[in-house]
Amino acid sequence: VLLHGPPGCGKTMIAKATAREAGTRFINLDLSILTDKWYGESQKLAAAVFTLAVKIQPCIIFIDEIDSFLRSRNVQDHEATAMMKAQFMTLWDGLNTDPSCTVIVMGATNRPHDLDKAILRRMPATFHISLPGLPQRKDILKLIMENEPLASNVDLDKLAVATDGFSGSDLKELCRNASMYRIRDYLKNNSDVKLTSSPIKLNEDQEDFKDTL
Repeated sequence: VLLHGPPGCGKTMIAKATAREAGTRFINLDLSILTDKWYGESQKLAAAVFTLAVKIQPCIIFIDEIDSFLRSRNVQDHEATAMMKAQFMTLWDGLNTDPSCTVIVMGATNRPHDLDKAILRRMPATFHISLPGLPQRKDILKLIMENEPLASNVDLDKLAVATDGFSGSDLKELCRNASMYRIRDYLKNNSDVKLTSSPIKLNEDQEDFKDTL
């Protein structure tokens, strides 16, 4: 299964949610563990990942930024890298030939066209994860700000309209920066404030979001 689309749209979260809803184990494969300075160790590590997945199946092996690892092969590839890719695909084929195997490989990428054709053949199910639309942006903003103190003039509908083209990650950063603006303004206007263990309630208002935008 291949998830592709712009960055920050929740491809990794969708993969984790899929595993949770399906009741399967989830291996978030860190590609750095497959690279070893000793010749032949990378192939052993790749084999260990698949062996573990088979032992704990049903299982999802998730590879984020899969294009950085399994991009199109060429003559300039280092010998060790080429062998590791070949080993990985051979192990992958082993899952497909066993009808009782319940291990799924999922990948996420922003650049699906950079993937090797042999990888795309092994991932026939592809889903485009697009940027959130207006209703989705409003829901995301509500979710992010549900436990935050907001001033009465904050209009999430207007914010959702003003953030056309924002990803979920962008919206989270927008809310975080708006909170920082509120803290900055408070400290600027209360330079003599003393440190206290009691929390200070600062309501974010619409101007904080406008300044951030």
